[in-house]
Amino acid sequence: MIKRICSLFILIFIITVTAFTPVYADELEEIEKKLSDLKNALEMSKAATTPLESNLKRLDANLNELLRKIGVVEKQVLEKEKEVEEGEEGLVLQQDILEKRVRSFYKSSIADVGMGFHLLSTANDLGETLRLAAYRKSVIDEDKRVITDIVLYVRALEDKKKELEGEKNRLAVIKGDIDKQAQFLKGEIAGAKTYQENLDKEIAVLSARQNELLAAKVGLFSTSVGEVPIADDPGSRPDYNPGFSPAFAAFSFGAPHFKGMSQYGAFGRAKEGQNYELILKSYFGDVRIESIDSPGNINTDQGSKSFEDDYLKGIAEMPSSWAGEGGNEALKAQAIAARSYALAYVGWRMGNRNAGGTICTSENCQVYKASKTGDSTWAAAVSDTRGKILVSNSSGEVVNAFYASTSGGYQESYNSLGHSTPGFWDTKNGRQGWTSAAYEKIGGSPWFYKGWYKTRSGTTCGRSHPWLTSAEFADIVNAAIVYSSGGDTSGIFPEDVRSCFGGNDEPWSKERLKQEADKYGGGLTSVSSVSVQYQDNGVTGKVIVDGKEFDGQKFYKAFNLRVPGAIHLKSALFNIERK
Repeated sequence: MIKRICSLFILIFIITVTAFTPVYADELEEIEKKLSDLKNALEMSKAATTPLESNLKRLDANLNELLRKIGVVEKQVLEKEKEVEEGEEGLVLQQDILEKRVRSFYKSSIADVGMGFHLLSTANDLGETLRLAAYRKSVIDEDKRVITDIVLYVRALEDKKKELEGEKNRLAVIKGDIDKQAQFLKGEIAGAKTYQENLDKEIAVLSARQNELLAAKVGLFSTSVGEVPIADDPGSRPDYNPGFSPAFAAFSFGAPHFKGMSQYGAFGRAKEGQNYELILKSYFGDVRIESIDSPGNINTDQGSKSFEDDYLKGIAEMPSSWAGEGGNEALKAQAIAARSYALAYVGWRMGNRNAGGTICTSENCQVYKASKTGDSTWAAAVSDTRGKILVSNSSGEVVNAFYASTSGGYQESYNSLGHSTPGFWDTKNGRQGWTSAAYEKIGGSPWFYKGWYKTRSGTTCGRSHPWLTSAEFADIVNAAIVYSSGGDTSGIFPEDVRSCFGGNDEPWSKERLKQEADKYGGGLTSVSSVSVQYQDNGVTGKVIVDGKEFDGQKFYKAFNLRVPGAIHLKSALFNIERK
């Protein structure tokens, strides 16, 4: 909307409008996926609205200045119009004088011809005749002068009238154009405000309790392979048989966040023969690996520790067992990423190598365990890469190297310390080979494609799989209809919310939710078919259910709001299967 306003007004006001692009904060703890896409949308809207309102104020000021100038021109036109009117009033007298002068000139000319014949015939008093002729000539000359002046006066008046008409027409066109632009400006302002109000309203209808339940169910987390048991859960796999049909289940690609280095992806790349340098450049982009003199110690929330010989050797972020499975280069890549991340976190910089900050030892930063220091395989990876860090070729600064377990096949771009990482499909063949040749799949990640039905604490609400009946899935579709249409969402809770999560919530029954969905084109009681469409930026763009199309990210939110038990989607990149 900002660009559209600027492009339309720049021809009128000839001003430069600065384009605002979102800038990600340099936050070292930015390793959590945003819980609420809706809140994200509001924040982005506010960020866009601030410069928009500033630009509109500037445009409005220019509009007022232009209208002021038009007022001056209008005043000048009125003065010219008055001159023309006065000229036209004087023209009546001039025309009378002209008629008299023309008659006089005609008579004098005829008389002059007659006098010539008289002179030729008589010639008795030549002097008197010459005097009379001179007098008549002077009269004729005066008549000619007056006639010429009047003709020129009339011509000038006509020219002025034409000029005036031209100016009035041009002014009318300009005023009409300005009026259109003014109306457009008012419309854009109103549109921006309406959009903002709609976002506010959309967030307002989601209660704090709903967001609390989303947090409890989805449990987005900032963890790595080394912090969570990696044993696969048969109930989470798409080949699980729920014992009924038709059955529907939502499967997430990846968890928990999708920025920087994928650990399972690095493992898969190592198994395919890539060395640690190629692995790191694949995930972090235009970087180089430099060797530095590491600081002697680093401050942690467990006290000061030797940086290379204690802290880094205690990083518990990747299984050492991977080294024996062809993944030793992945361990080296992990050591360099962990070293770079820690230095960036505590404030170490290429131009100022005094690291005075403190890093936490939990998953909110990097997990450190004293027991890990005795792991000889991991210690070897740290020693083999001693002092090696990632440096951005664009900024010349240490790279704030994010990493996490599994992205689901797409790595999101992020910006930090002047460096931007690429956004790309982490597969052998790009998006084309996404599900079949993803490096995370080669690495054997149990989170690459998973149906989540437990909270992080293990709550299942009595369910042993994520599969839903046709009626249950139709109920979720009805929630998506209401949510996507901006309807009342106050009753969109899981029907079993009290038994599963406690509280005094009053969820709508399936029948009541269908009645709400009926207000927006008709709810469903059962589902026959479902499919999804993916976008190039690594998210699910559309969900199609029995011919009804939904924005993928709105469906994602509605699904997590209504789905029973602890079932949930962990990622914005997801699929829905039917069996």
